[in-house]
Amino acid sequence: MTILDGKKVSNDIKNEIKAEVDKMIANGEKVPHLAAVIVGNDGASLTYVGSKVRACERVGFESTMVRLSNTTSEVELLDKIEELNNNDAIDGFIIQLPLPDQIDTQKVLMAVNPDKDVDGFHPMNFGKMALDMSTFIPATPFGILELLDRYNVDTKGKHTVVIGRSHIVGRPMSILMGRKGFPGNSTVTLTHSHTKNITQITSQADIIISALGVPNFLKAEMVKDDVVIIDVGITRVPDETKERGYRITGDVDFENVSKKASHITPVPGGVGPMTIAMLLKNTLLARERHIQRS
Repeated sequence: MTILDGKKVSNDIKNEIKAEVDKMIANGEKVPHLAAVIVGNDGASLTYVGSKVRACERVGFESTMVRLSNTTSEVELLDKIEELNNNDAIDGFIIQLPLPDQIDTQKVLMAVNPDKDVDGFHPMNFGKMALDMSTFIPATPFGILELLDRYNVDTKGKHTVVIGRSHIVGRPMSILMGRKGFPGNSTVTLTHSHTKNITQITSQADIIISALGVPNFLKAEMVKDDVVIIDVGITRVPDETKERGYRITGDVDFENVSKKASHITPVPGGVGPMTIAMLLKNTLLARERHIQRS
């Protein structure tokens, strides 16, 4: 059984990006600049954005964190997005989700300039991804593809089962795993909360990508031998034995499923670190495209 070590691979990718940035600096070029907009004081969001800022520092990017209060109106946020769209110094930016109830998330994501949408959430970028055109792939699916690629996991002709149909992970993964090329060329089944006989489906899968958000949902009896497991789930489960009072748990019963798997991602340390690494990769790509447009 091989552990798909997202921590190691993400470090490799950051080192590669830093080497690219060092070349830019040596050539007197402007380095990539990523901005992050956060509305409110959600603890998990603040932690996540903080880790993105630190990752930018590590690879030599410039970064800007835009913090807005919880009472920010939709109009105020849209004005800030317009400002970032028109700021030539910023190559890409993200809107940290979730947003407060008074703001229409879809309207906000639509307002982001697709050329700066390094999260890959804009319908134009999503559409290009679905049509196999060059675009920004959402960071988590992009990270999963990179893990499969770097560990040379065979996907051609395999049966891939995706659990969960979110716009951020499940749906894009179902498209990407069925595309021509590597990783891809697999036969994909997309399952969700209304799927009947899910065990019957998962037990036939060669590759399972679970992005459900239900701790320990996928049990050993639901998978076959030598299955490849990608666990995207990340849930805080109360645990008084831990200093923080909780532990991070994935969708997969790792202890038992790992005994049957050929490859598996741990939680934490699997898909999570890859997400930030691929956000940096998208920002580097945004800078390169910015130069081409100029």
